[in-house]
Amino acid sequence: MNESRTAQLRVLHDEHAPGLWRYVLQLTGDDQFAHDVVQEALLRVWKTPGILEQGMAAARAWLYTVARNVVIDERRSARARREVGSEHVPEPQRTDPTESALDAWLVADALVQLTLDHRTVILRAYYLGQSVAELAEVLEIPPGTVRSRLHYGLRALRLALQERGVTGP
Repeated sequence: MNESRTAQLRVLHDEHAPGLWRYVLQLTGDDQFAHDVVQEALLRVWKTPGILEQGMAAARAWLYTVARNVVIDERRSARARREVGSEHVPEPQRTDPTESALDAWLVADALVQLTLDHRTVILRAYYLGQSVAELAEVLEIPPGTVRSRLHYGLRALRLALQERGVTGP
């Protein structure tokens, strides 16, 4: 990146980031999300150097358009439709150690009913924290197969727990 472009990016940030943040905050009402959107818009300017060649006024207009589009895309996303906001973080439940031991026993008993392939991917993914890519490499199977085994294994595990009366339908 040449020094001229770096200087233009710095000027663009210094002159327009605060106003852009206020604009996004007005659209969303979410301080942290507004910061994220501003960062994303500035990152897109950095990735699209042709914008700076059109002049600062065009770059500013482009920034605001990108920010508005990021907000719209986020509101349309499946994640935004499923998330439920809460002002208060729930207190962690304090359970009796006996309950935890019973839960662990019920899950272990249900896991035994699964096929070896399903049980292996579930244990490695959820208990060892391995990613799909890591599981695919270790088990020498395609990542799609890992995802499929996780999906159907969890489905079978849920059914096994329902049969034991642990979860609802």
